[in-house]
Amino acid sequence: MAVVLEEKIESIYQQVKARNPGENEFHQAVKEVLESLGPVLVKYPEFSHHKIIERICEPERQIIFRVPWQDDKGAVHINRGFRVEFNSAIGPYKGGLRFHPSVYLGIIKFLGFEQLFKNALTGMPIGGGKGGSDFDPKGKSDNEIMRFCQSFMTELYRHLGEYTDVPAGDIGVGGRELGFLFGQYKRITNRYESAVLTGKGIGWGGSLVRTEATGYGAVYFVREMLKVRKDSLEGKTCVVSGSGNVAIYTIEKLNQLGAKVVACSDSNGIIVHEKGIDLDLVKKLKEVERRRIADYATYHKDAKYIAGGNIWEVPCQVAMPSATQNEINGKDAKTLVKNGCIAVGEGANMPTTPDGVKVFLDAKIAYGPGKAANAGGVATSALEMQQNASRDSWNFEFTEKKLDEIMTNIHTATYETAEEFGASGNYVIGANITSFIKVANAMVALGLI
Repeated sequence: MAVVLEEKIESIYQQVKARNPGENEFHQAVKEVLESLGPVLVKYPEFSHHKIIERICEPERQIIFRVPWQDDKGAVHINRGFRVEFNSAIGPYKGGLRFHPSVYLGIIKFLGFEQLFKNALTGMPIGGGKGGSDFDPKGKSDNEIMRFCQSFMTELYRHLGEYTDVPAGDIGVGGRELGFLFGQYKRITNRYESAVLTGKGIGWGGSLVRTEATGYGAVYFVREMLKVRKDSLEGKTCVVSGSGNVAIYTIEKLNQLGAKVVACSDSNGIIVHEKGIDLDLVKKLKEVERRRIADYATYHKDAKYIAGGNIWEVPCQVAMPSATQNEINGKDAKTLVKNGCIAVGEGANMPTTPDGVKVFLDAKIAYGPGKAANAGGVATSALEMQQNASRDSWNFEFTEKKLDEIMTNIHTATYETAEEFGASGNYVIGANITSFIKVANAMVALGLI
């Protein structure tokens, strides 16, 4: 029976690869989920009858469009825009927009596929989607970014709505970009439909804690993983990759819970500060002045900047990958374990390669995969949607308490599911199975659509 199931799942995976050639990140994300599902099909044979796996791997809708815009010198540029509306079985599509030169259809599909299961784990009524463009905001003026965002939304708006598809920010899309996008949506539709975008500014429909949510949530998940091991973050030495929104607020919450962060990074290199990263300085450099992390060393002479350095070579007890996909490979994972790492919490989406994941699982460290550990961002986006729908606003403490409860519940659900399916302590299996069953049950209930 087990062999037949493995062959069936492998056959489905090969079909996905054949139907989606060249989309390596998407293949990786699908394989990672499918490898967990054998026991699910034994317990729920109706999922095979309804071909849930085959259906769940095919997006409901894929939108690709041209985005023409003019720079400050009047030169015309053409970028490509994407929105993949992956699955709406449990609610409207929900997921961020990424503006980065690496963006292509395979990246957006991998992110949308991951988003579907992440959203299901939150317990909120939101489906999965993702979008973006190969546009690079770096080095662009505010006016250039505004013109691009207006052109992007001029096509995308027709596919959005608070009951249809609700984007948010991601890499390259922060409060500035969301403001321009929402302004154009409002201009075109003549509707102040706040819940159509999340991550908005506090003064125009945004939610307190949304900025902090992904980073805070990842730390809460690590806190819970350590708690079941009778341990805590107090006094732990940590490294956090990246220095953007997720990394900054991961560092902030780690500090609040008594840990010490000794390294962070950007795409050019890493900064190592054994006394502890000066978070106020990182915020100044990255959020206010938009400078590179290398400039940190000009303020702290005892800090060391390593151009092109590998942050995973810095000894730590807790590692928080918070930058981008596949940033920890098998060699990096072995280095982390060898240097005494006992916990990994993924603030980024799929930041660890399959061979790296295997290293962590084999070493039996506390490993929190992104679809569980970084679900705090989208959970708080859903809370923002609630506030918009009720024309309400909640204070910081109330919203953060809700975020903490959601992340604690995600940990409990994934931990207990792993136990139920004979994989104690394996949050990869726990997260994949918990979220898959929720989406699959909804798909069965809704019929063949």
